[in-house]
Amino acid sequence: MSSSSGQPQFRYTQTPSKVLHLRNLPWECAEEELVELCKPFGKIVNTKCNVGANRNQAFVEFVDLNQAISMVSYYASSSEPAQIRGKTVYIQYSNRQEIVNNKSSGDVAGNVLLVTIEGVEAGDVSIDVIHLVFSAFGFVHKIATFEKAAGFQALIQYSDAETASSARNALDGRSIPRYLLPEHVATCHLRISFSAHTDLNIKFQSHRSRDYTNPYLPVNPSAIEGTVQTTLGPDGIKKEPESNVLLASIENMQYAVTVDVLHTVFSSFGTVQKIAMFEKNGGMQALIQYPDVSTAAVAKEALEGHCIYDGGFCKLHLSYSRHTDLIVKV
Repeated sequence: MSSSSGQPQFRYTQTPSKVLHLRNLPWECAEEELVELCKPFGKIVNTKCNVGANRNQAFVEFVDLNQAISMVSYYASSSEPAQIRGKTVYIQYSNRQEIVNNKSSGDVAGNVLLVTIEGVEAGDVSIDVIHLVFSAFGFVHKIATFEKAAGFQALIQYSDAETASSARNALDGRSIPRYLLPEHVATCHLRISFSAHTDLNIKFQSHRSRDYTNPYLPVNPSAIEGTVQTTLGPDGIKKEPESNVLLASIENMQYAVTVDVLHTVFSSFGTVQKIAMFEKNGGMQALIQYPDVSTAAVAKEALEGHCIYDGGFCKLHLSYSRHTDLIVKV
């Protein structure tokens, strides 16, 4: 979509200002990307990024009014819309004449980095790989990973802002080395900004979060740890120890998933003895117990990647749990 397809770049005629308001930016858009778009029209004295509820708006202040007018006029008459990372950006005059708060949280150096890992699904980059890459710059205290609309993200905590800055400067825009990634991942770019967090609250060691400063932290029982999965099958492929209990994580929960819904889905393969549901990292997970390993294996094979509802909603990801008998409190 190269033409602006009749989408108005301006909502109404406005009083010109040397501050421009940009909307529909890519999530976690970096200051450098804004500057790159605006600098052909003049000198930029200030920016304010990641504004608005969805953090997809920004303000850019030019040194003089005519530069702002020239940018607005150019895109108002151009057949090519303003774009950042392939997204059409809508530009209008701001109703403010200057940017007062010049530092957005993403620019103020802190000891915690927010890393967006572009081009991968959550399972493609393990927490151990992230740890390996970021440990090159200093001792990593904690890592928490999560999935957001922007993709797979990680918060990485160092002891101080200097260490975090050196990691950000070295790695922002770079890719994780190819040999550390699964074969199906083509490219994987890191976008790094500073987080407003200073100390991450990590309750469990799991495949999603680690605290490297506390060896006594309990391991989350529902976490499927890499350490368990090191048995190799006859084909030399890593093989998970099988179990009669499956751990299901449910992605893209547009509809409610209840114990009854899960029971219906999983009992088509055999008797479901117990189901336990819980929330983890903002997503729903469930443990489903069958009487034996072979039934669980058949269900896992059949349902992996399967969506409970049409349209890609409530997608199941299945692995074997370490549990063999669930204690379900009524």
